[in-house]
Amino acid sequence: MKRKIKYIFILILLLFCFILTSISSYASTVSQNLSSNFFRLHILANSDSKLDQDLKLKVRDAIIEHMNSQSFSNTNKSEVINSVRNNLEIYKQIAEDTIEEAGFYYPVSIEIGNFYFPTKIYGNISLPAGYYDALRIKIGNAEGQNWWCSLFPPLCFVDISSGIIDEESKENLKENLSEEEFAIITNNSETIKLKFKILEIFSN
Repeated sequence: MKRKIKYIFILILLLFCFILTSISSYASTVSQNLSSNFFRLHILANSDSKLDQDLKLKVRDAIIEHMNSQSFSNTNKSEVINSVRNNLEIYKQIAEDTIEEAGFYYPVSIEIGNFYFPTKIYGNISLPAGYYDALRIKIGNAEGQNWWCSLFPPLCFVDISSGIIDEESKENLKENLSEEEFAIITNNSETIKLKFKILEIFSN
C-alpha cells in the first residue's frame, strides 16, 4: 500500500513538473516573440509629483510631435531602430529644451536597449511582462511613474489623450504578430488575463 502511494506521489510530481515546464516554455516563447516584434518608447519622470508627471507628458508630446514631422513610416523594426539611433542627440536636445522651457533643469539620459517591462496597458491593448527593445528617456532621477507606447508597430501616433488604437493600427499589428500574440494583447478575457499572469511570473 505504501509503495502504491509512493508511485502515485511520484506520478503527480512528474505531471506537475511537466505542466510547469510546458507553461514556462509557452511563456518564454510568447515573450520572446513579442519582444522581437515590438520597439517601445519609454519615458521615466523625475518623480511622482504632479509637476514632474506633467513635465514627463510635455517631453512625450514634444518627442512624438517631432517624430510625426519626420513621417515615421519605416516598414520594419530594424529600420525604425536605425532611424531612432540616428536621431538620439536630436531627441535628447528636444527633451532638454522642453524641460528648460518649463522652468526645470533636470538632466536627461537617453539610450536604446533591451529592458524589462511589467504588464502594461495602453488604451485598448496590453502588453504582457517581459524584456522589450526600447528607446528609454530618463528625466532627472527617473524615479517617477513612466509612460510608454510602441514605436513599432507604430502605436505612438494615435490619439494620445484617449490611447485608443484605431482599426488601421490594429491591422498593422495583425501583419506583424501571430494570431496568438494578437489575441493576447487585444483580448481582455479572463483566459488572456491568466496568460498574462503566467507570462509575468515566468518572465521574471
